Amino acid sequence: MKRTRQYALWLGLLAVPACAQSVDEAAQPAGPDAVPATVVVEGRRPGPGVWKVSKGTHVMWVFGTYAPLPQKMQWDASRVERLVAKSQEVLTPPVAKAHIGFFRGLTALPSLIGIKRNPDDAVLHDVVPPDVYDHWTVLKAKYIGNDDGVEHYRPVFAGEELLLAGLKKSGLSYGGEVLDTIQDIAKKNNVKLSDSGYDVMLDDPRKLVRDFKNSQVDDLVCFTRTLDSLDVDLETMRVRANAWANGDIAEIRGLNFAERRDACLDAVLNSSIAKDAAALRQMRERLRASWLKAAEKALANNATTFAVLEIQDIVGPTSYLAALQSRGYAVESPR
Repeated sequence: MKRTRQYALWLGLLAVPACAQSVDEAAQPAGPDAVPATVVVEGRRPGPGVWKVSKGTHVMWVFGTYAPLPQKMQWDASRVERLVAKSQEVLTPPVAKAHIGFFRGLTALPSLIGIKRNPDDAVLHDVVPPDVYDHWTVLKAKYIGNDDGVEHYRPVFAGEELLLAGLKKSGLSYGGEVLDTIQDIAKKNNVKLSDSGYDVMLDDPRKLVRDFKNSQVDDLVCFTRTLDSLDVDLETMRVRANAWANGDIAEIRGLNFAERRDACLDAVLNSSIAKDAAALRQMRERLRASWLKAAEKALANNATTFAVLEIQDIVGPTSYLAALQSRGYAVESPR
């Protein structure tokens, strides 16, 4: 079952959080062995407060998650635990999931092998401009080391691998521990867990994956942006991880959520094969609409609801809560 989930994974292959550029370039580490300008926090931390959405006597508490977080941080979930225990329902973050059936999944699994690799066994040197490849070589040596397997990856996947390696060296971890903890709290208190996303129905997933493997994807913009801003992005993520861990809402609001993730996701969703798959079109808009529908339903049916969103969907330019506010709901930010 774990392997069949790869269909959902490749649809969301660029779920690494959008990198911001709000930190001055002078804050960059000076060289490969330089100590990061921002030291990530450790120990037990409260995380951010919760947003309150209400209409009449019905309330929805909204908690914002963020990744990556400090590797040595332990999240104090006591406040969230009290709110979840008093709720009738917990809405998990919206995700687009591909449902293809168990036996169809087994027959298609072989076609997933090598999905990260360039077509025709090309290497990065063959598919990106010389100056971009030179920049990649420097950053690869700094963060990844001598792993030559990544040289066969498509640029979009190579960039993701570089970013993940950079996170590890920066004392950050891209895990799902916070959401796992909230789900465990809900189960312990017999609170209903509800999916706020939607199902992606693929007519022929095996053909879609095969076509993706054999097609060129215009992911140079994604790759170049990753290389050009990596050191600044890592510094910004350290700042943002600290702000989340310490519950510093003012700092969180002041951080710019830039467009790296959108550029990388567009590389896949705007490819010829994605355009031919109706289920992949307007994914972000459909996720937003799906969550808003689930949230309004929960607010109507429950006295108290607890919802989880990524923090950028709360304070970012396309805030889901701003959309609820425009529909007549009262929205209060944590202090």
